[in-house]
Amino acid sequence: MSTEKTEVTTTSDRDIHIERIFNASRDKVWAASTEPDLLKQWWARGNPLEVVKWEFEKGGHWRFVERWDGGEMGFEGRFREITPKDSYTFTFEYDGMPGHVCIETVQFVDLGDGRTKLIVDDLFHTGEERDGMLDTGMESGINQSYAALDALLARGD
Repeated sequence: MSTEKTEVTTTSDRDIHIERIFNASRDKVWAASTEPDLLKQWWARGNPLEVVKWEFEKGGHWRFVERWDGGEMGFEGRFREITPKDSYTFTFEYDGMPGHVCIETVQFVDLGDGRTKLIVDDLFHTGEERDGMLDTGMESGINQSYAALDALLARGD
C-alpha cells in the first residue's frame, strides 16, 4: 500500500490541480486508467461502477454510473486528445451539476524508478463551477479512489 499523499491545489479561480505518485510503472497506471475492467475496480471508491460507454478515441463518448446503497450518480464526457501512455484530455460532466462541464487533462509521468506521477488538471468555465465541484466532496472522493487504485496496482492486476 502506498504512503503517498494526494496534493489538490488551485492556481487560479477556474482550476483544480491534482498530483499523486503511485508505486507502479507508467504502463500499469495507464492501463488502470484506460481499461474499463480495471477502471471498475477503483474509480468509484469501492462502490459498484457501470461503464455504460467507453469509446477511448478522439471524439469518443464515455459514461459511468456509480451505485451505492440507496443511490446512484452518473458522470460523462467526450475525449478530446489522447497521447498513449503520456496523457489524455476529456470533458467531464457530473450529473449532480448538469450543464457544468470541465475540461480535464491527465498526465502520466514516468519517474524512472518504477513509480509514476499522475497529474490531473481540471479547467472550469467559472470560479463558481470550480467551487461547486470542490464542495461536492471531490477531494475526499479522489483520495478514496486513489487508495483503491493503490490496492489494485499492489495486486498486480
